[in-house]
This record gives sequence, C-alpha cells and structure tokens, in this order.
Amino acid sequence: MTKAFPKDEIFSLVSQIRRSSRAIGANIAEAWAKRRYSAHFLNKLTDAEGELFETRHWIRTALDCGYINAQQADALDAQCIEIGRMLASMMDKADLFAGDEYRVARESVAEYFTNTEY
Repeated sequence: MTKAFPKDEIFSLVSQIRRSSRAIGANIAEAWAKRRYSAHFLNKLTDAEGELFETRHWIRTALDCGYINAQQADALDAQCIEIGRMLASMMDKADLFAGDEYRVARESVAEYFTNTEY
C-alpha cells in the first residue's frame, strides 16, 4: 500500500508506517523470548501495543493526507483492532505464558517393566 504514496513521503510517513507495524511482531517475539520473567513479558507486550497504536495513528494520517481511502483505512484499522484484542488477551493471561512453569514438561510418568519374567 505504501508503494503508492508520494515519493517525498518515503523517508517520513512510509518509513514510520513500516517501522511501527513491523515493530509489533518484533516486540511480541521479544516478549516470547523473555516469558520466563512475567514483568519482562508484559513489558514487551506493552511495547507491542504501543507500536500498534502508533501504526493506527499513521494510518489515519495517511487517510487525512489522501494517500489511502476510507475503505483502506477502515480495513487496516480493523486488523489493528483484532491484533490489539489478541495482545490484550495475552496480557490478561500472562500467567499462562510467563514464569518458570512454562519450561516444565507435561508428560506422564513412564512405567518401566521391572519384572524379569518377560
């Protein structure tokens, strides 16, 4: 979509939209890597949410400048809202993802045959 923007926006609005939208996923990946510590996990998810709000701002700016139409802006905003819902759910359920317990294997105890009659 940003390829259709005016060339003089490449290093400003285009760059901001691409940077903030890519940072959402990058922060989620960092959150996952830091999930052992709940505070770090939530911090990175909060950063992802901040980037999401920034992306929504730049989308509205692109609409206001006439670079995209209302239908495009609404479709992009709907995707952002859905991502925001998923982030909020992860933050609300952080204890399911974070902490020392995530490393514990959930396998049942193996039964070993000790009877030598076999």
